[in-house]
Amino acid sequence: MTKNFNIGDRKVGDGCSPLVIAEIGINHNGSLENAKKLIDAASDAGCDAVKFQKRHNIELLTKDQYNAPHPNPINSYGDTYGAHREFLEFTVEQHQELKDYCESLDIVYSCSVWDTTSAKEIAILKPQFIKIPSACNNHYDMLGWLCDHYIGEIHISTGMTTTQEIEDIVTFFESKNRHQDLVVYNCTSGYPVPFEDVCLLDILKLKEQYATRVKQIGFSGHHLGIAVDVAAYTLGAHIIERHYTLDRTWKGTDHAASLEPMGLRKLSRDLKAVHEALTHKSQDILPIEKVQRDKLKYRKD
Repeated sequence: MTKNFNIGDRKVGDGCSPLVIAEIGINHNGSLENAKKLIDAASDAGCDAVKFQKRHNIELLTKDQYNAPHPNPINSYGDTYGAHREFLEFTVEQHQELKDYCESLDIVYSCSVWDTTSAKEIAILKPQFIKIPSACNNHYDMLGWLCDHYIGEIHISTGMTTTQEIEDIVTFFESKNRHQDLVVYNCTSGYPVPFEDVCLLDILKLKEQYATRVKQIGFSGHHLGIAVDVAAYTLGAHIIERHYTLDRTWKGTDHAASLEPMGLRKLSRDLKAVHEALTHKSQDILPIEKVQRDKLKYRKD
């Protein structure tokens, strides 16, 4: 059985309503004002946490990648891919400002890190958890630094990752004695992901393999709509993460696969409703049924 724990004031795990992480990522389009509006939207929707992304692009990209044109120029914010990525980056000081803003609204701040320098910078802010994206879950230099120097939880997505690679990640955390701080997310990498490729039953596989070895199992979705997230929760994913944006028509690669504020509110509402519904009857005839039974139940004279 996975462990129950707290993120902020919220208890996570068996018997608890699912924790909803609103993934802002880079959907702020390089604007601190947009970032704060996105935090407002997540707070208004009843989400528990928001998550940004941090990259040190010179470290992350090769020189050729940095200087090449954006592969989809219509979504680019710079003359090169490197310039585009730099435009979307916030400084550590700006991340601290966003963390402070989150705390003023009683919503948890977190961030995905893509390289060791970014991991070190975000760790300085002492967020409760740091996320490792699927693309970097085999970056063992970064994972090792976090295990040795960062005391918070480490959440890892498993998109584009083989079964053996997932096992290697968990084994690595066990070797560092940090596996009880590890949250593993079922994920398919694609934007958006068609329903037949979401592969929700892999949540059961992760729970079978790792429920006693890691802290918790989550789900990170890049599909359309919110029905899949509800199903993920009922299958045992106690943390649900979804990208969202203020406007799906904005320029950028992630907006089209993101929820808008109304969708985010519906997601939070529906997950909480399903949590309340996932119970057994406390007695054969519930009080709400008694009136109907007295009025409608067949009786033989």
